[in-house]
Amino acid sequence: MGERSRCLPWQESRGGLDSHAGLAHRPWLARLRRALRKDLFVLHYQPILSLASGKIDHYEALVRLADDPDALPLAPGVWLPEAERYGLIREIDRMVLTKAVRALAEDLEGGLSLAVNVSALSIVDGAMLAHIERELARHCVAPERLTIEVTETAAISDMTRAAAFCEGAAALGCALALDDFGVGFSSFYYAKRLPFSSLKIDGEFIRDLCHSADDRLMVRALVQVARGLGMQTTAEFVGNADTLQLLCEYGVDFAQGFQVGRPRARLGGPPALGGPPVAHSLC
Repeated sequence: MGERSRCLPWQESRGGLDSHAGLAHRPWLARLRRALRKDLFVLHYQPILSLASGKIDHYEALVRLADDPDALPLAPGVWLPEAERYGLIREIDRMVLTKAVRALAEDLEGGLSLAVNVSALSIVDGAMLAHIERELARHCVAPERLTIEVTETAAISDMTRAAAFCEGAAALGCALALDDFGVGFSSFYYAKRLPFSSLKIDGEFIRDLCHSADDRLMVRALVQVARGLGMQTTAEFVGNADTLQLLCEYGVDFAQGFQVGRPRARLGGPPALGGPPVAHSLC
């Protein structure tokens, strides 16, 4: 880590909050605090398709900032760096977990499950695991309906604490998924060391799958690794039917992307983009 990475936001000097460039970021602090205070973050839900059964009963929760009634909700890429800069990401993570568990509780049939991303800072925060346990109990939601997604970079930040968090979540009964699998060489190390039940193949290998022999080779290899470790696989950024068919041939278990369905504001219901037929095996 470089010298700059050890500075707290208010300690930065060159290019920091006391510089002209840093001052431009300050409005985000008030904006994000207001959004948390007034509950202006919303969840959208993207379906995840089982390629074996053709069913969609699993979704990923995606958080959006909806603080401007005249504009579309903002994806995390716009505001997440500012939330991290100001140390608000833990509070946002807890809010997302609460909303996700509440959404599961509102699924009266209890047939849906939901995946939620957890940031690196929350993983090394001992309070996060207790928050998950408390929310599941408060809303009477079975832990196995909740999947915690951990990115490879989050695990790298502090292996000891990441392991403690993952083992604690697994002990609760939650599923664990390693996101962005294959993007770095350490992916395999973390897949071996931490109690993940599934691996999400990074979209970089999926977007051009039909036209890239290298990507096809990588996906087949990643599926074999996952199977050898007793884990299931999910492919992200599936954009067309041809890609979906290749994933079936390679033995990928689940698919997520616009071909399956776009994120939508309501959990459950038919996919927002036509998608494959439900309850019909595609492989």
